[in-house]
Amino acid sequence: MEDKRNIPIIEWEHLDKKKFYVFGVCMTMMIRVSVYPFTLIRTRLQVQKGKSLYNGTFDAFVKILRAEGAAGLYRGFLVNTFTLISGQCYVTTYELTRKYVSKYNNSNVVKSLVAGGSASLVAQSITVPIDVISQHLMMQREGESMGRFKVRYQDCKRNVVFGQTKDILVQIFNADGLRGFYRGYVASLLTYIPNSAVWWPFYHFYAEQLSGLTPKDCPHLLLQAISGPLAAATASTLTNPMDVIRARVQVEGKSSIILTFKQLMAEEGPWGLTKGLSARIISATPSTIVIVVGYETLKKLSLRPELVDSRHW
Repeated sequence: MEDKRNIPIIEWEHLDKKKFYVFGVCMTMMIRVSVYPFTLIRTRLQVQKGKSLYNGTFDAFVKILRAEGAAGLYRGFLVNTFTLISGQCYVTTYELTRKYVSKYNNSNVVKSLVAGGSASLVAQSITVPIDVISQHLMMQREGESMGRFKVRYQDCKRNVVFGQTKDILVQIFNADGLRGFYRGYVASLLTYIPNSAVWWPFYHFYAEQLSGLTPKDCPHLLLQAISGPLAAATASTLTNPMDVIRARVQVEGKSSIILTFKQLMAEEGPWGLTKGLSARIISATPSTIVIVVGYETLKKLSLRPELVDSRHW
C-alpha cells in the first residue's frame, strides 16, 4: 500500500523471506566493513579523559593509522560481526511489530515508534555481550590499553587474531562473572531504544516532507536516501549523551549510570556529553544512506513475484 504522500511502503507479508535474509546479511556485512573504523574512533573518543589522546575524529583517525596501521582501525571487528544475528532479529521484530500495531492504529508514526523501540529491545539483548567484548578489544593500543583489561597473548599471528579475544573473555569472566558480559545493559537500552524509536518516525517524517517539496517524478529512493541521514543525525544528537555514558559504563566497569553521569559532568562539564558525536554522525551518514537504499532495494528484490508488477516506484 502507499501512504498519503505516495511514498510506497512494502509490508512484511509482501516479502519472500529467504531472499530477504540472504540479501540482508550480505548488505549488512558490507556496511559494517565501511563504517567500523568510525565506530572504533567514536568509542575511543567517548572513553578518553578530556583530550588526553585525540583532539577529535580526524585527529584520532590519523593517529591510529600512523601508530597501529589499518588493522588498528579494525580491532574487535571479527567479534563485532556476530551482531549480524541481532541485526536480522531487529529487522524481523520491527516488521512483525509494525504488522501487529497496524491492527490497532494505522498511523505510520505510531507503528514506526513502537516497532523501532521493540526491535531495539530484542536486538540489544543479543548485542550487549558482543559489544562488551568488541569494545574492550577496540581499547587495545600498541602495548597498552584505554580500558580495564589489557591483552597479553601477542606471541604469534594466531594469538593476535584469536588469542586477544579469548584473553578478554577470560578477564571479563574472572573480574565480573557472567554478569560482566551484560555490563551496561540498561545503559544500552536507554541509548538504543530511544535512538531506534526516534529514527524511524523522523525517517518517515523527512521522507514525507521532501515528497511534498519535490516534483512528482522525483525517485522515491532518492528521497529516502536523503531522509535516512537526516533522521540519523537527529537521533544521534538526541541520544549521544546516553551513548557516552553507556560506553564508559561498559569499558571502565562502572556499576551506576547516575554516578557515571555525575563523574563525567564533574570532570568535563556538559561538553563531555557531546564526545564522539561528530564521529557518530560521520559514520551514520554514509552507513544510513547504504542502509536505507539497501533496505528499500532489499525489500523490492524480496517482493513476492506476483506483486512485482503491481508496484509503482
